[in-house]
Amino acid sequence: MKFLKILMVVCGLIACLSLNSVAREVTYIESILSPAKLQGSGKLTWWGFHIYDVFFYRAATPASAEFALDVRYQKSFTGVSIANKTAEEMKKMGVPESQVALWGRELAAILPNIESGDTLTAVYMPKQGTVFYHDGKRIAQISGIEFSKAFFGIWLDPKTSVPKLRNELLGQGCPPPLFNEVC
Repeated sequence: MKFLKILMVVCGLIACLSLNSVAREVTYIESILSPAKLQGSGKLTWWGFHIYDVFFYRAATPASAEFALDVRYQKSFTGVSIANKTAEEMKKMGVPESQVALWGRELAAILPNIESGDTLTAVYMPKQGTVFYHDGKRIAQISGIEFSKAFFGIWLDPKTSVPKLRNELLGQGCPPPLFNEVC
């Protein structure tokens, strides 16, 4: 009986900590988009390995151009390997090789090494471009709509290499205006 009470207390504490973590994360995104609405989420797996969870947030009004992708990694990666994979995905979508090389170098210079449990958040702001955050701290900004289309297109463009994940992120909603897609 005593074991059962201890187990219930431990489970309760874990549940409270989990709820506080989720609330903190939503508050963080809320402070960026103000107000923010979760449109969809999904999980990327590769050969059965859980790589990351991704959450797609929109500003509360559907016509608003601002949005965020919040990626919570389940594996550790170097910033360079994330940059290289990003460049590879951009190339698959038809971005010219010379532009991919330039953006790949820029990403390699700004993206930090990631440990399991870390988050990278990318926010699209029309007048600023793409703003990057690591665990809630702003780390860099890359201006220009073409970079933003290529970067966010990895997940949100109809030509993505992960169409199932795209559908999960979009849910029942439309893609952001950045993609000029009819909904």
